[in-house]
Amino acid sequence: MAGHSKWANIQHRKGAQDKKRAALFARLSKELTIASKMGGPDPDGNPRLRLAIQNARGQSMPKDNIQRAIDKGQGGGGDDYIDIRYEGFGPGGVGIIVEASTDNKNRAATDIRTAFSKNGGNLGETGSVSFGFDQVGEIQYPADAGSEDEMMEAAIMAGAQDVESDEEGHWIYTAREDLQTVADALAEHFGDAVEAKSAKLIWKPQNTVPVEGDQADTLMKLLDVLDDLDDVSNVYDNSELSDEEMARLSEN
Repeated sequence: MAGHSKWANIQHRKGAQDKKRAALFARLSKELTIASKMGGPDPDGNPRLRLAIQNARGQSMPKDNIQRAIDKGQGGGGDDYIDIRYEGFGPGGVGIIVEASTDNKNRAATDIRTAFSKNGGNLGETGSVSFGFDQVGEIQYPADAGSEDEMMEAAIMAGAQDVESDEEGHWIYTAREDLQTVADALAEHFGDAVEAKSAKLIWKPQNTVPVEGDQADTLMKLLDVLDDLDDVSNVYDNSELSDEEMARLSEN
């Protein structure tokens, strides 16, 4: 089992710092509505909705908000949404994968292409970046869920492949097809004592690309702009920043 990777550390610190609560709730609500529309309102028979509900609860979204988003999907909301993946390159040759859920493909493509072109990047063909990433399941638990050894034991028993822990939390990785099974097993193991903050499929890089200085500044701007787009659900990259660069960026 690996220690918490530099890449993961960058991703999760960035997510914690940049996500405003209102924007986060809006994104979670959108996923609840889409999942409900596509697979029905019963989470027992709709794995996507079950994960969406778990993620919403993990971020302390009120129950009424969750139910309202699910009901919206049954009342006609969330229709005509499609999931699209875009791939491109940022400053320094960093690979970037952008996942979008949109009801207007042309708008999403234009906004994402513009974000790349105005911030030192460019869109590539499908597959030009993702071949260097693995799609895996990721389940995040807060740091107080248990010690590193306790989380590792629980994750292994649940069928996980890897665990990474640091002072900010625990990240449990699974095979793509095992995400729901492992998430359910961990939820049963912890019961009401602790709840996962998120459970989702992610793109995890096989190797990282070091960036620093002006390239790091431009890359962070690009990632922020992409992440703020309404149609964008998730942004992944394979950058690696040194501890010194992390400290410098956090001061800006």
